[in-house]
Amino acid sequence: MEYKITGYQPEKLFHYFEDISAIPRESRHEKEISDFLVAFAKERNLWVYQDEVYNVIIKKPASAGAENAPAIMMQGHIDMVCDKLAGVEHDFSKDGIDLIVKDGVLTANGTTLGADNGVAVALMLTVLDDDSLVHPALECVFTTDEETGLVGAETLDKSQIDARIMINLDSEEEGVATVSCAGGVVATYTRPVERENKQGATLTLEISGLLGGHSGADIHLERGNGNLLMARIVEHLLRAGDASLVEFAGGTKDNAINRECHAVLVYASADAARAAAEVAQGIVDAIKVELEVFDPGFACAIEVAEDAEVRAMADADAWALVRALRLAPNGVMRRNVAADGAVEVSSNIGVVAVTEDLITILLSPRSSISSLQDDVKDRIRILAEVLGFDVVFEYEYPGWSYAEHSAVREVFQESYRELFGTELRIESIHAGLECGLFADALEGLDAIAVGPQLADVHTPDEHMDLASFERFYVLLVDVLRRLAA
Repeated sequence: MEYKITGYQPEKLFHYFEDISAIPRESRHEKEISDFLVAFAKERNLWVYQDEVYNVIIKKPASAGAENAPAIMMQGHIDMVCDKLAGVEHDFSKDGIDLIVKDGVLTANGTTLGADNGVAVALMLTVLDDDSLVHPALECVFTTDEETGLVGAETLDKSQIDARIMINLDSEEEGVATVSCAGGVVATYTRPVERENKQGATLTLEISGLLGGHSGADIHLERGNGNLLMARIVEHLLRAGDASLVEFAGGTKDNAINRECHAVLVYASADAARAAAEVAQGIVDAIKVELEVFDPGFACAIEVAEDAEVRAMADADAWALVRALRLAPNGVMRRNVAADGAVEVSSNIGVVAVTEDLITILLSPRSSISSLQDDVKDRIRILAEVLGFDVVFEYEYPGWSYAEHSAVREVFQESYRELFGTELRIESIHAGLECGLFADALEGLDAIAVGPQLADVHTPDEHMDLASFERFYVLLVDVLRRLAA
């Protein structure tokens, strides 16, 4: 294989990242990457475990002299969010990621990069493959389906793990250690749709250009949500009368802030459709002003087509959809004013899909306080009852509480200070991490989450600072050496 990333050390770290980038690994489709990890372990005569959902654990004995040091668990997930720009031809089920290296930054060609959490996989493989390193006994845990609700970590048989010190490698800011996180759940609204044949002129709306982002880590940035913005426009058009909703679709992941949305309405005449287009343009212009600071790329294309024959949604179903989107909780709902305004409760309307006979809406509420998470679920349930939707809650995972005393945190702080001459920042995040599930299952677990500098994860703008990745490996190796003492 001819590698694109050159000039960074150790070479194997970057080569392994390219190797796994060539393997499709969408959530719920991780068999190929899982089998790759098993083969890697067997080739090196390392202990390996693979379960029925393709989680993998690889164990490596301690280096000479470190046999009595406590075992260390390193952990990351092998799946990735698969998203792409409109018009990009890429099949995530069979195509590897097309990597682009420019000015020390790694990106992908119109798709998500998968550095979340491919960096963890590459880091663990490099450590496992280097017999010159000093380290305690290692237990490298590779989990599946993290991006759909931490499913692999929840399913994994934790009795296979002996370590009670955990280094999670799914943090995304260099110089920052994450020490607690929010819990989350996926809420799914569904409602049957009735349709009728209609003729007339169609008005098509296409929202694009939004920044999007991670529904936990970026929810506080006030970025536009394409589903909500489209619902706002469509509601005004329906309320003005003489319109029926034909199509509405936005988003691909519940845990990504939606960047694009598509809707089609039908009118009895072309004149009525053109008049509605003017109304829509006025709303679009207002939204552009509202978002010019937080999301300046917002755009909405508006097109009228005559002589159309369509299958329009019944008015009751169209209104139920629009009202659900206008009223369902979205964005930051509560902050902790005692902790610099850190987000405590949020929700994200990630996916809206309308087929011939069914409306589906996916929401991703999060909270670091379980009682507040329950309260948001109650609100979501009540709204479903009022508007005639069924709702199910799936893939729930716990938060991870801050520990007053943490030996592994202290070692990371000491190492970072001595290596780089600055202090490691300690933070809590509003996104979900698998640490909570492991902490619940492994009594006395001392955990920390760290990683190199990534940005715009869960979007096609995702990128990684290659020098940061190089520096982070130096930090990780030094921490392992200290933990072996």
